Amino acid sequence: MNTKVLSHFALLAATSLPLCALASSHREAPSIAGQPRVDGTDLYMFRSYEPGRSAYVTLIANYIPLQDPWGGPNYFNLDENAVYEIKVDNDGDAVSDLSFEFRFTNTYKDLTVNAGGEKTPIPLINSGPIGPNGAHLNVIQTYSIGLVRHGYREAVGNATLGGDTFFKPVDNIGNKSISDYAAYAGHFIYDISLPGCSAPGRVFVGQRKDGFVVNIGEVFDLVNTNPVGPRDGERNALSYKNVTSLALEVPINCLTHGKDPVIGAWTTASLRVKGDREDGDHWQQVSRLGMPLVNELVIGLPDKDKFNASEPSRDAQFLHYVTNPVVPVLLNNLFGDAALIPGTPRDDLVAIFLTGVKGINQPLKVTPGEMLRLNTSTPPTPVATQNDLGVLGGDLAGFPNGRRPYDDVVDITLRAAEGALCGAIGDCGTQTSDPNDGAPYTDGARAAGPDAANEHVTGAINAGDTYLAVFPYLNTPLPGSPNGPNGIVK
Repeated sequence: MNTKVLSHFALLAATSLPLCALASSHREAPSIAGQPRVDGTDLYMFRSYEPGRSAYVTLIANYIPLQDPWGGPNYFNLDENAVYEIKVDNDGDAVSDLSFEFRFTNTYKDLTVNAGGEKTPIPLINSGPIGPNGAHLNVIQTYSIGLVRHGYREAVGNATLGGDTFFKPVDNIGNKSISDYAAYAGHFIYDISLPGCSAPGRVFVGQRKDGFVVNIGEVFDLVNTNPVGPRDGERNALSYKNVTSLALEVPINCLTHGKDPVIGAWTTASLRVKGDREDGDHWQQVSRLGMPLVNELVIGLPDKDKFNASEPSRDAQFLHYVTNPVVPVLLNNLFGDAALIPGTPRDDLVAIFLTGVKGINQPLKVTPGEMLRLNTSTPPTPVATQNDLGVLGGDLAGFPNGRRPYDDVVDITLRAAEGALCGAIGDCGTQTSDPNDGAPYTDGARAAGPDAANEHVTGAINAGDTYLAVFPYLNTPLPGSPNGPNGIVK
């Protein structure tokens, strides 16, 4: 580990004003805003910190943003006309070497009731309390997983049930339909047999409490908050939202290649497009997510849809957005302090977003491309001692070395984008201020803790904004009923 880099990461603070942060890829581009079922919201990748699982990497791709718990009667099944992928680059060339493909199928049981002598189909997805065997459930969603390597797809086996079919639990309709949702969902965590891998992994696909934390409303109102206030001074606008997770746990040695411990990952969703006789049907990628906040805060409006359809190996076309970011300029327009804008070109941001940081999570040989990168040789930090500022807080197992649920990526990205790492991992051109002169900036929203046993409730923090200490790490989703405070962020 480069001690100079580490010391800068731990000590440098922000230099300027806060980023306009959006929930990480929740409705971040014009086209995907109208296609929530294939809208990737967050990607997590970290060495598993569940006791006894440190030889594994957990990858979680979230889809379908901003789910209200009471959002029935159809709720939030994934799209059976889409393919969802978690892609892994393990040799630094910005090209996928492993891809985990998820495909979904809906089965309709057409449950009926006797209505005046007529068997009449019910309009709901359940006719009574639901158990793990699917009793009274009118719509069952199953999925398959394929592992694609070098263009060849092999089925991932269900080592718990046998075969290669997996079941998704129904969403948390409410406590009358499912009295103990945490126990119910636990039946849908499966051991998996991975082709070419000697040890089994695990998978869970289903609804979770949204783990992203952000003061979204006030930030979008021209940063209508105190940028130098406390980190716990604003409410998390997503406290009462759910999301749908595709969670995988894979042995480290089944993901890495050769002597390089660094892997990169991103998630995509593609829709089947009908073609003509000559072209036939094909898949069109409509969503892409690696590092958080990139398409929201870095990519310009005209190129947001293009970015969602692109691959990391083609990211040279977006380079100018990274080296010459517009957010500091926009913030200067709001707050009027041009002296605090870091100079360009921003080589520090190139390291963070496109290559990984040398000595922390940069591959031995690297082709620039935007993705989340993890050095799998860095030991996981036990849940009780995790720092939500990640590497900036001296916790090397946190963002931007991968991403854990507890990592406050808004505050970390804010500080990095405004120059906190200038001189530590790259140039900021004609930087006009000393990073150590600035107070730490924040959107004011913060999670309560890495789990309920280690929560820190202060200020406006919601005690419910915690995570699990075990797979699948994101918390049990909020029920649709009784919804109580779930209805309104107060």
